[in-house]
Amino acid sequence: QHADGHSPILAATNPAVVTYDPAYGYEMGHIIRDGIERMYGPAASGEGTGPASDKNLMYYITVYNEPITQPSEPENLDVEGVLKGIYRVSASDVQGPKSQILASGVSVPWALEAQRILAEDWGVSADVWSVTSWNELRRDGLAAEEDAFLNPGEPARIPFVARQLADAQGPIVAVSDYMKAVPDQIRQFLPNKFASLGADGFGFSDTRAAARRFFKNDTHSIVVKTLQLLAARGDVEEGAPQYAMDRYKLLDVNAGTTGGAGGDA
Repeated sequence: QHADGHSPILAATNPAVVTYDPAYGYEMGHIIRDGIERMYGPAASGEGTGPASDKNLMYYITVYNEPITQPSEPENLDVEGVLKGIYRVSASDVQGPKSQILASGVSVPWALEAQRILAEDWGVSADVWSVTSWNELRRDGLAAEEDAFLNPGEPARIPFVARQLADAQGPIVAVSDYMKAVPDQIRQFLPNKFASLGADGFGFSDTRAAARRFFKNDTHSIVVKTLQLLAARGDVEEGAPQYAMDRYKLLDVNAGTTGGAGGDA
């Protein structure tokens, strides 16, 4: 399991597997409750009014041995978003160029730190979204495409991820602690300029911070990639990405700081 960058992709090949990459305990609580209802719900025995049981399901939930700060469940939590795969965890109130950061699992705290740096150092307004399931978002998107294909002339159903991000302005940086192919699963359903960060290639044995810097999916990599996409649109100065790379020593694995927010495991 060490240096696992691909297991969500393997899980995606089995239609019986429901895969989640939650960040927080409150997300996991809703996911597990919903999973129990789907697999063992009262409708299975003809009793009650709950969702029908589906015995052709199994759940793969990726959790980490890396401690992170666990917030309490927000008021008015978008539970539907948690279960279907994406909800906004932090909206930026900065007046500046807009961007979106989509993150899953342990990378959500990195995205929140990148949001702060983008605001304080660059005047960029970045909203952060917790993607609890790239896989389920893709399945929903493919189902919407199939429905449109088989029902020509009928109004097309909009994929859930597209509805959630319908009003999201600016480019999207999608990040996980898995290979880029994991967040790339939703790329086709979004019109925004889209870039993925992840842990591709062979493993790298070092500290967590050094490994994330090596793979370029850490906090400062999110910042630099966001600036690159904004610079391509003319929303920030052309030289901002290179200046940021130099400022944060992006090519130095020993300069990484991502991965210690909750202490040592």
